[in-house]
Amino acid sequence: MQKTSIDWPWKPLWTWNPAIGCKHNCSHNGKNYCYARAMNTRFKWIKKWMEPVFFEDRLQEPRTKKKHCNIFVGSMCDLFGDWVPHLWISRVLRVVEQNPQHTFIFLTKNPRRYRDFDIPQNCYLGMTVTNGRDVENKIHHFLTIDSRTFLSIEPLLGGFEDGVPQGVGLVIVGAMTGPGAVKPKREWIESIKHPNIYFKAHKKLGPEWWRNL
Repeated sequence: MQKTSIDWPWKPLWTWNPAIGCKHNCSHNGKNYCYARAMNTRFKWIKKWMEPVFFEDRLQEPRTKKKHCNIFVGSMCDLFGDWVPHLWISRVLRVVEQNPQHTFIFLTKNPRRYRDFDIPQNCYLGMTVTNGRDVENKIHHFLTIDSRTFLSIEPLLGGFEDGVPQGVGLVIVGAMTGPGAVKPKREWIESIKHPNIYFKAHKKLGPEWWRNL
């Protein structure tokens, strides 16, 4: 596990990656915007990004921390992707259950699969979307989950004409980064209405950039 500077409301935050790799191929207008894939290209943790690898030896890492930690599980993968073996997820959740001193945070583009498992109570479950259409397609799988939930809108690539469902406990909003990044429009931001929104700071524009668009 490693401490991370990911700008989320859970601080300090650690990352734990018992698996690396993903098959989503997230892109917009032909540009792949996955920061995890870019990091793997640089550091070469696994040979092929779209052939995920499970690291069994990393399952012991949360047990080394006796005091409470906020742990983001799978910053370098989508652990609940359809291609991930049921056994991988079950083994990770077993570790989560055995370490109630920690808070574990999951994030997926495939929230339907959360419902295939018994999720321990010391978890936050997140769904990632980029616009209102994504929410419409996935939210019915998400709101029936008996756990603490959050919506990660990152990168923000469109508006939310129908708003954000109120059954979600927290909304995190972030922008695309890197060369050629899409800058969110003011109307997209103003369409996100929720009582508990966390706007991520932008590296170049600073923490107040959302208000100054």
